[in-house]
Amino acid sequence: MTAERRVKIFKNGRNQAVRIPREFELSGEDAVMRKEGQRLVIEPAAPQSLVALLKSLKPIDEDFAPIPDPAPGKTEL
Repeated sequence: MTAERRVKIFKNGRNQAVRIPREFELSGEDAVMRKEGQRLVIEPAAPQSLVALLKSLKPIDEDFAPIPDPAPGKTEL
């Protein structure tokens, strides 16, 4: 069953706005909005680039074992 809550619509300058309750918070800083008939759908936007995705990741606090990297063998062409 989908959670539901009545919210107020208000004017913010020349735009109409709605305050999103905490239990419906979206992740990230951007969202995509579209109309489906009389329904308004708002969902988190996918990162627009690899750099944006990498910036959103938390740092890894873990030491990794060294990886042996021997010199490549001689190759004849």
